[in-house]
Amino acid sequence: MNDGKLSLKKYAAVIAILIVLVMTVLDVTLVNVALPVLARDFNISDSATVWIVTIYQLAITMLLLPLSSAGEIHGYRRNFLIGVTVFTLASALCAVSESFPLILIARALQGIGAACVMSVNIALTRMIYPREILGRGLALNAMVIAIATAAGPTIAGAILSIASWHWLFIINIPFGIMAFLIGHRLLPDNPKTDCHTKFDWESGILNLAVFGLIFYALGSFARKGDSLTNIVLIAAGLTLGFFYVRRQIHRKSPMLPVDLFRIRLYSLSISTSICSFIAQNLAMISLPFLFLNCLGFSEITTGLLMTPWPLATMVISPIAARFVEKHNPGLTAAIGMAVYSLGVILLIFLPNNVSEWNIACRMALCGIGFGMFQTPNNIVMVIATPIHRTGSAGGMQSTARLVGQTFGATLVTFVFAFPTVIMASVHVCLWLAVCFAAIAAIFSAGRAAEVSHKKIS
Repeated sequence: MNDGKLSLKKYAAVIAILIVLVMTVLDVTLVNVALPVLARDFNISDSATVWIVTIYQLAITMLLLPLSSAGEIHGYRRNFLIGVTVFTLASALCAVSESFPLILIARALQGIGAACVMSVNIALTRMIYPREILGRGLALNAMVIAIATAAGPTIAGAILSIASWHWLFIINIPFGIMAFLIGHRLLPDNPKTDCHTKFDWESGILNLAVFGLIFYALGSFARKGDSLTNIVLIAAGLTLGFFYVRRQIHRKSPMLPVDLFRIRLYSLSISTSICSFIAQNLAMISLPFLFLNCLGFSEITTGLLMTPWPLATMVISPIAARFVEKHNPGLTAAIGMAVYSLGVILLIFLPNNVSEWNIACRMALCGIGFGMFQTPNNIVMVIATPIHRTGSAGGMQSTARLVGQTFGATLVTFVFAFPTVIMASVHVCLWLAVCFAAIAAIFSAGRAAEVSHKKIS
């Protein structure tokens, strides 16, 4: 279809993807809010209960690239349906869990299901949308993620106020069944590009080890774990990473898409994405300390002050998608990062006795900038990718986001570890956010001329 419109069946297929996106994003924010309740019910420490969130995120990070590779070999639709099934069944297991080890197993299974879906989300979106409006599809995904992120704490609070924590997982079941039925009927199949291609199990195991060791260690740094152990784990991960990369270099369809990194436009886009998410997390994690501990706002007010950011991103993303249908997405993304930097700088120079409205406007400016950046940057990555490698490109895009978010969180931990006043620590984090955003803007501007000669296909 090349008329820039979607048929009713394709709209329904999009709904299946969006339902699962909401489920997988909400399952982080909902559980975050419920951690104190889970710690009490399972009679475990607060530090131990964080594993309920960590194991979910770790499973996703370790499996994104292997499952993207599997999707290219066996079909994106198949990956999606398996992922929805595993996620839904794991949600039911979470809901009936009566012990801490059992809910950890169930959450790991949820992570596997989420990784199945996330690994093929962009590939399916590219297959469903006509090329003229692909940006709108990517923007819709970003908007739904922003809505789920912003609404998650409110939804969790509402559920916990009238029911037990088990319902945080039970609500996934009907939506999972709905997404499976729609997806099974309406999602498109992708033909196998090479009937002789087999899944590379050795690369898959190396991928699990490399990302598992490094991301576990970085997360442990963020939780103030033993530094020596974490350094050893990172060193082991990097050593295995060397052998992993070396194995990928000469493969026809490598699991770690080193073939795509040879494409300058793609490698710039991935680098831009990592820097942007480092910048985002540096600000998002440090700002609540500014609002609570330095400016004296309450927890409720602090939560409300954080909301304009994702809401602005939600509003701007679809507008940016339409804008870049006729304008250069690389340049638009660069301007977005510049606007984001301006918003962070305005937060650094907050005046004394600042009003909540004043802060909310500055937070919204950050969200506007990030919304102007995110969808155009995703579009550039699609432009740069051969269509038969969209699965690996999508998996790498999600991995880049997780890498950026994890490094951003770890940098905040390092900064706050120095004995100084909280205001100074927050300002260091925000200036680092400006620096990484500036790097992302420079990378993005550097690819603008090349983007103008490309077409989405």
